[in-house]
Amino acid sequence: MTKQQTRERIKKLRKEINHHRYLYHVLDRQEISDAALDSLKKELFDLEVEFPDLVTPDSPTQRMGGAPLKEFKKVRHEFPMLSFNDAFSEGDMKAWLERLENYLGRKIDQEFYCELKIDGLAIELVYENGLLVQGATRGDGQIGEDITVNLKTIEAIPLKIDLEKSKILNLKSKITSRLVVRGEVYLTKKEFARINREQEKRGLKTYANPRNIAAGSVRQLDPKITSLRKLDSFEYSLLTDIGQMKHSEEHEFLHKLGFKINKHNKICKGLGEVIEFRHYWEEHREKLDYEIDGIVVLVNDNRTSKDAGVIGKAPRAGIAYKFAAREATTVVEDIIVNVGRTGALTPVAKLRPVAVSGITISNATLHNADEIERLGLKIGDTVIVTRAGDVIPKITKVLPDLRTGKEREFHMPSECPACGRPVIRIGVGLKNTKGISLRIRQTLDIKGQSVAHYCSNLVCGAKNREGVYHFVSRKAFNIEGMGPKIIDKFLDVGFISDAADLFSLKEGDIAALERFGEKSAKNIVEELNAKKKIALPRFIYSLGILHVGEETAQLLADKAIEKIKNPYTAEPSGFRQKSKIKIKEILKFFQNQSLEELQTIEDIGPKVAQSIYEWFHDKRSIRFLEKLDKAGIQMLYPKPHTLNPKLSGMSFVLTGSLESMSRDEAKEKIRALGGDISESVSKKTTYVVVGAEPGSKAEKAKKLGVKILGEEKFLKLLHK
Repeated sequence: MTKQQTRERIKKLRKEINHHRYLYHVLDRQEISDAALDSLKKELFDLEVEFPDLVTPDSPTQRMGGAPLKEFKKVRHEFPMLSFNDAFSEGDMKAWLERLENYLGRKIDQEFYCELKIDGLAIELVYENGLLVQGATRGDGQIGEDITVNLKTIEAIPLKIDLEKSKILNLKSKITSRLVVRGEVYLTKKEFARINREQEKRGLKTYANPRNIAAGSVRQLDPKITSLRKLDSFEYSLLTDIGQMKHSEEHEFLHKLGFKINKHNKICKGLGEVIEFRHYWEEHREKLDYEIDGIVVLVNDNRTSKDAGVIGKAPRAGIAYKFAAREATTVVEDIIVNVGRTGALTPVAKLRPVAVSGITISNATLHNADEIERLGLKIGDTVIVTRAGDVIPKITKVLPDLRTGKEREFHMPSECPACGRPVIRIGVGLKNTKGISLRIRQTLDIKGQSVAHYCSNLVCGAKNREGVYHFVSRKAFNIEGMGPKIIDKFLDVGFISDAADLFSLKEGDIAALERFGEKSAKNIVEELNAKKKIALPRFIYSLGILHVGEETAQLLADKAIEKIKNPYTAEPSGFRQKSKIKIKEILKFFQNQSLEELQTIEDIGPKVAQSIYEWFHDKRSIRFLEKLDKAGIQMLYPKPHTLNPKLSGMSFVLTGSLESMSRDEAKEKIRALGGDISESVSKKTTYVVVGAEPGSKAEKAKKLGVKILGEEKFLKLLHK
């Protein structure tokens, strides 16, 4: 984005975030999830880091909370109640530590204190002479609401500090005057479930999450209602100086003074241990009886924290390291339409890459035109993307207030992008299905309510599927591990429409699919990248041109390479293969060949020539080749490594299986030494190589008097 575009984006993000923060902090209700709001705030934070001159005092990044409610007495905090900036990845954490070290002008080689980040409501408690005299909410960070009466109903919060116990700390003289403590009020999962059961029994609306109940409960004007909710509380900060030098000591002192602290908090030595701590609790958080959404990471040394100070609404020496969000916001950069294996047209949103549930995705299936209409989605919209468990990522909400006016409407194509035939829509009330293939009619439910678009070509989907199968096969690109079931899945969700789309798949897109993990996704992408270099004959064979088999592909490659300028570099020892043959060079060669010229190539007759000619002049074939070129496919042409290839002028036919090598390997060795391969035996054949269980070709060789080589003699010929 340009700076002006960034300025406009920041303006809209601030307005959107402020709207949702008001709902969240003041009205205790939500229109979007915490994760989606966090995603918007993270985008704003990153943009302001990139353009610090665009930061304004009223930015949400400079605020600490919502405005206090009018119903409660206002309380001014002795020290501002700060909140934390968020990190979502190891990269974010490293960037945070780097910023902190740059500000301090020294390396941070100290320990960190890590706390579970409770999804509740922040509170402040004030004790005088050992008695609880005031309890308040965060409010806007400077002024909160006095909810002392309600907080006194929570059993975990001591109403009085046992000053006799405090003697153990030898701190009585400091505690007797004034003690300020901060913590979190929360609702357990068990209590959350009980309250919602009660709501259902009364025919009332259930609550969305425990945090909303906790926030609403402590703000009840009637403390009896608060007491019925059975809230709980952890304390985590001691503001009064009673001799603590480290943040971990604050927790020790609080515990000895009778406050409830979280036993799972931990001192971590170095960022590596911090990351391990966070990963552990992301995997094990379901074992807890309360909700957490990450960890809080603090430099344990209080002097360093004080030196670091505050930036905006947050302490520099602390950060909230969130768990992978199940929802995030991103931008729909385009909507493409892919043809599935049944001929159904599936619209797919191409997303600005975003992390959801721990993986980075760039595609989201939109299912059909009705889904796009239901969402009110336009190309260029900011959207909420959701993924829970193994569910494929989906767009659940559009944020229209973030539109710039440059968004574009999407329309389903009238012609199939795969074959160019008209697109039909199976819709409500369709009665006449004559002429529509069985595979399409079978998709209709008993009410005829399907709203899918299909290619009217009865074989389009199946042909497209078979084309991808052929492309990845052993004799073509040889994509290992890419079986029919995987290809079918990619086609069904709309992630690919043809074989070229395979090379644009990202690990996150694959890992997001059901029954795929990060490891299998990584293996698939690595395999696809490894196979981007391919021998020219294999490449031509992979295109699936009618009547063009392995040997015809080899003949076409031989002919094409003769016409490509300087395909090889001469060296004293012979020739070495060119590093790259461009797809456009191959396309240009075949488009310049007339039918008559194609028929001059050995073993190519009128039908084969016609098929080749039509394929390379078809606009869909040309687009397919352009996509492969854009994907980085490189074609190589193996050629003799010596100036006098020993098998030059010889023609070989192979039959039966060899023990020392596969038939494909044998063919490659013959070609590398200048020999030719033929599928049929004729008087022109030099040798027929016979392995185990040979076919009729061996008998025909005997009848024609063609010399037969067993595997042992064949190997000797290769190694002379």
